[in-house]
Amino acid sequence: MDFISASSPQRLQPTLVLATLSAGFGSAFQYGYNIAVVNTPHKVLKSFYNDTYYARHGTPMDEKHMLLLWSCTVSMFPLGGLLGSLMVGGLVDKCGRKGTLLINNIFAIVPAILMGVSKVAKAFELIILSRVLLGVCAGISYSALPMYLGELAPKNLRGTLGTMTEVFVIVGVFLAQIFSLQAVLGNPTGWPVLLALTGVPALLQLLSLPFFPESPRYTLIQRGDEDTARQALRKLRGWADVEDEIEEMRVEDQAERAEGRLSVLNLFTFRPLRWQLISIIVLMAGQQLSGINAINYYADMIYASAGISAAHSQYVTVGAGVVNIVMTGVSAGTVEWLGRRLLLLVGYGICGSACLVLTLALLFQSTVHGLSYLSVICVFSYIAGHSIGPSPVPSVVRTEIFLQSSRPAAFMVDGAVHWLTNFIVGFMFPSVQEAIGAYSFIIFAGICLLTAVYIYVVIPETKGQTFVEINRIFAKRNGVEIPEPREETTGVEPHTSPPTQETFF
Repeated sequence: MDFISASSPQRLQPTLVLATLSAGFGSAFQYGYNIAVVNTPHKVLKSFYNDTYYARHGTPMDEKHMLLLWSCTVSMFPLGGLLGSLMVGGLVDKCGRKGTLLINNIFAIVPAILMGVSKVAKAFELIILSRVLLGVCAGISYSALPMYLGELAPKNLRGTLGTMTEVFVIVGVFLAQIFSLQAVLGNPTGWPVLLALTGVPALLQLLSLPFFPESPRYTLIQRGDEDTARQALRKLRGWADVEDEIEEMRVEDQAERAEGRLSVLNLFTFRPLRWQLISIIVLMAGQQLSGINAINYYADMIYASAGISAAHSQYVTVGAGVVNIVMTGVSAGTVEWLGRRLLLLVGYGICGSACLVLTLALLFQSTVHGLSYLSVICVFSYIAGHSIGPSPVPSVVRTEIFLQSSRPAAFMVDGAVHWLTNFIVGFMFPSVQEAIGAYSFIIFAGICLLTAVYIYVVIPETKGQTFVEINRIFAKRNGVEIPEPREETTGVEPHTSPPTQETFF
């Protein structure tokens, strides 16, 4: 094989592209698919619950019991996600980034089988249990995947690969919406196949991902295997001279030797990472509390108020999915050109404005002709804005602002905030909406504004910089100083033993 010069512009090489496809389709896709797969066919699934209950007890299920069972079916997914996010720190350090993704497929294949046979077994409990396991799968992949892709990518492509997590989530949501149509699988005979399809990407990943390298940064810094890391970089970059990146990893390893492997508790008390920790909490809380799940929840009612029938609203939902995919693709294609900060600020600006206009449209649509259609436009505008910045870009930033020693613990915190705020919005929004109606979207507009202000004041632009350079920028805000690497550094000492899972709790 002829290798091009290392001084050439670093482009996406086939190995890197295929590794991204294998990792993303088998991991983030699961998250997106299982968010949306039970929404459209919920009446069909509830009918199965009721028929099963009737076969067991000889009487139909009352509404209160049905509401409780369906709430469990939906809410078990974020609960599992929280459990998965708490597991990921120990897994990625003990098993590696790629190893964690491969192990995680257990939490997709087993529930796929259980859901596929639930109708034959006449056991809706299998669906509820499977939703917990799928949540664990999503919780692990939502943290392990951006870590893996961020560590595979060269610095000039880190933003593009970092957004791939959200791209595959959105693709999963979109395909779930398509397959859930009544004319496809969202019907009484097709729903077991619809739910079981989540196992297909997991099987494909099990067959393909083992052929791609483990994270070179993990291999060198945490395993001390410089030769294997060098070989992995050569496969990923497409050229032989990768010594500049090897040296960068040595510098990162030296820069973090003093702090050691940080646990979650240590992370909260470690001053040199104070603002990085606050930043990922704000980014993840802002992403979820800015109203994206509420917009999705409210969308059917908005479409109905605009005169769109229930039979046609499912196709409008698919249209919103197309907007989501297109705008997330725009974000992935421009993040290395426009930068992280600008996309986040523009995205939150669009979301906040859409929430304010949506509030007015909902308040006056009964008296002003045509405002109901403005409500639909606001929903699509909000989705477009969220897809540009708040949805995909935090996955990039959270990988970039932490070094190797603190990244697993940071991703545990990040994942816990993500799933807790996700659960809070899903649990609280119906009550808030019932209490204050359309004014609930003013709350989301305020959260968008506060998050944008924080980003503008605190978070630096990180595109094109090494992890150590980004760490030095934050060091000034943290009031600490990171020493320059010693000139005599020529190698990397392997850690005497890999950290155990208990280290992270």
